[in-house]
Amino acid sequence: MRSSWFRPTRRSSAAAVAAVLTLTSLAACGTSSSDDNSGAGGGSKADISAPLDPKTKVTLTIDCMPPAAKAAELREWKEDVKEFNKKYPNVTISGKSTPGQCEEPARFTAQLKAKSQPDVFYTYFTDLQQVLDNNGAADITAYVTPKTVPALDSIDGNVLGVLKKDGKLYGLPTSNYTMGLLINRKLFERAGLDPDKPPTTWEEVRTAAKKIAGLGNGISGYGEYSAENTGGWHFTAAMYGLGADVVSADGKKAAFNDATGKQVAQQLHDMRWKDDSMGKTQLLKWGDLQKQIASDKLGMFLAAPDDITYMVQQLGADYENFGMGPIPGGKTTLFGGNDYMIKKGSSPDKIKAAVAWLNFKTLTPGKGQFQWDRTKADKLPVGLPQPNFFTGDTKAKDLASRTENATMPVENFKPFLANTVPGKAEPPKAQEVYKVLDNVMSGVLTNRNADIDKLLATAEQQVNQVLANQ
Repeated sequence: MRSSWFRPTRRSSAAAVAAVLTLTSLAACGTSSSDDNSGAGGGSKADISAPLDPKTKVTLTIDCMPPAAKAAELREWKEDVKEFNKKYPNVTISGKSTPGQCEEPARFTAQLKAKSQPDVFYTYFTDLQQVLDNNGAADITAYVTPKTVPALDSIDGNVLGVLKKDGKLYGLPTSNYTMGLLINRKLFERAGLDPDKPPTTWEEVRTAAKKIAGLGNGISGYGEYSAENTGGWHFTAAMYGLGADVVSADGKKAAFNDATGKQVAQQLHDMRWKDDSMGKTQLLKWGDLQKQIASDKLGMFLAAPDDITYMVQQLGADYENFGMGPIPGGKTTLFGGNDYMIKKGSSPDKIKAAVAWLNFKTLTPGKGQFQWDRTKADKLPVGLPQPNFFTGDTKAKDLASRTENATMPVENFKPFLANTVPGKAEPPKAQEVYKVLDNVMSGVLTNRNADIDKLLATAEQQVNQVLANQ
């Protein structure tokens, strides 16, 4: 759904259709690190921070290789392997494609427990604790330096931070997202609103939603999730936008049963029942709002930019019809993403080879996934503001290249890019917390007489139980 095959984060995994894969094929994805050829690369502890010696012979199994159905993406993967092998001719990249999502939670957990994950395995930012609980990832701190990853100092510290535990680094990012307000420009114009100035506060969202819903013909002004964990995910995003938390700083207690939590729930309740600006169909999940806005039946909802590519590629929508603004409130915004980790027990040479490949494929501006002129030539989308985990001059150069090679009107994203909002990671036990908070969202959106205080209090008790079981 992006120009690379790296599918988005856990946010969609709660709602997307699970890929079917047998445990037999799962086992084939993993290899034992005992068959390494730890040759001239020097696996000694004294030089683990040095780049891989090109003479070293290593075989890496890596998942999330694009499937045959993604012909252009798969061709780019093969081109990158060929280019990588010009410098490292003795590294064999054994890619493993995955039907559907790169990570399906049940399959991923089964791999970890069976120790059958590939040498280099794809994870979501929220997976670190689960991986560590299963003793699944190597500590790569000493291997990742400006010598092995030249753009290291330009990578957003918040992104690297979610891949660390107790100061140790366990993964390297491939993509990231932050939440904003996705709008249907056509409906904004029809309602007399300026699509180049999306709402930035919830008061403005509510006003705009009423105007859009006033167009009639089954059009909703604002849409929201309330099922399959996506409701809780969006409740969290709304809380973050207002500068609040859903879990305490120490990760031990729920923090949403307060004035801000009541504000979020009450506003949605009032938009649904007093304003009638959210439509009558509720209990929506990931994919439902995308269908509505792509068919010009919805004015806006909280989303990340990659939703637009999904709607164009899968739903037949046009890039020109969409725009992005910052998260309402603009205090902080929920961010997430995906990454690769390296299987624990891998030899030093195997870790070095993995870092070298990831640096080339996913962390080098102008190369691999950031080779935007190639992406454009392959008729894949260019111009979305994310993935965007670089900072400073590196970020500026990458965005300039995206703009130069854009296949969509990048000016539609100016309100999103111009209002940089600090990112905040998902809460601990995110999916379990979101599942509980679904009940708050579904309560206020399906029951005119919902008792918001009771919904929040019950959810608080349940989340506290979840957090107590860490």
